[in-house]
Amino acid sequence: VMLHAAQRGLALGGRHRGQASSRIVPRATLATAPNSAKDMQKTLIPSLEGFLKRVDENNTNLGELPTLTPFVVAGKTVGQLKPKFVEHLAQYPDVFSISGPTGPQGRVSLAAKLDGGSVEARTEAVGKVLAALKDKGVITGWRDELYPVTQSFYDQPVLLVERAAATHFGIKAYGIHVNGYVVDGEGRYSLWVARRSKTKPNWPGKLDHIAAGGQPHGLSPRDNVVKECEEEASIPPDLAATAQPVGAISYMTVSATGLKPDVIFCYDIRLPADFVPKPLDGEVEEFQLWPVEKVAHTVAHTTEFKTNCNLVITDFLIRHGFITPEQPGYLTLLARLRAGDCS
Repeated sequence: VMLHAAQRGLALGGRHRGQASSRIVPRATLATAPNSAKDMQKTLIPSLEGFLKRVDENNTNLGELPTLTPFVVAGKTVGQLKPKFVEHLAQYPDVFSISGPTGPQGRVSLAAKLDGGSVEARTEAVGKVLAALKDKGVITGWRDELYPVTQSFYDQPVLLVERAAATHFGIKAYGIHVNGYVVDGEGRYSLWVARRSKTKPNWPGKLDHIAAGGQPHGLSPRDNVVKECEEEASIPPDLAATAQPVGAISYMTVSATGLKPDVIFCYDIRLPADFVPKPLDGEVEEFQLWPVEKVAHTVAHTTEFKTNCNLVITDFLIRHGFITPEQPGYLTLLARLRAGDCS
């Protein structure tokens, strides 16, 4: 745990655990002297350039969008597929119907008997295809967790698919991220930072939130927060239930696998000063309590955090007044935090 002496050392240009100095020079435009510990922390973010760069890293390869083929189920466009994945699905004509060329003029849908059938029938048939593609090595990172396929969060799903296939289909995926923070007696902010296990298939060893996770079917975001807090950080359910919903961020990127049009529900939980999270499910190696200025510096100047965590942390810094309208780029940053379809 980083103690307050560490906070003071950081503000004066000290080093943490062998890392390079993370001193951040106060803005020269500050008109009045800070009158509290939090005000002092606010002066330690001189430029928004690094934050804008981190946001852009979540919205990449969008030039490939014109090459993607719509995925249409029951008359609703619910995803977009890369040409190679369309080829894989074409091998299963009893389940998938391919019409037109690959790209926006084409279309991937379900076979007529499924398209007009029940959600359960669609889910079962598509699930068998996905299992076969897993066996062929096309789909990796199998989670045994179903994601709803919808146009927006509040729609009823047209079918459910294995989480590992979500990006292949280019469907909208949702998740929750929790900012676990502490405020000391002098008003100084610190955030709990997790180090992901090096055995994780995605983003091994990266920095992460105290708790975060995908939003599975059949669970509310609130219940998902409580579940993830307990599983990842040993936060008791009654304490996890104090987490406050504070908004959402969205982004869109085209990865090697497919399209990711993601939305993350953001939560803040103010934790007692004497609470120390503990890894429980093996997904986290360790937790460290960092002063907010070190977190901000790490986001702005490195790629140590898992990419989408940078958006949620930046949103936290804006909402708690560490990034302010007086800083050039503020409105651009605010807008880009919801660059994807936030619906």
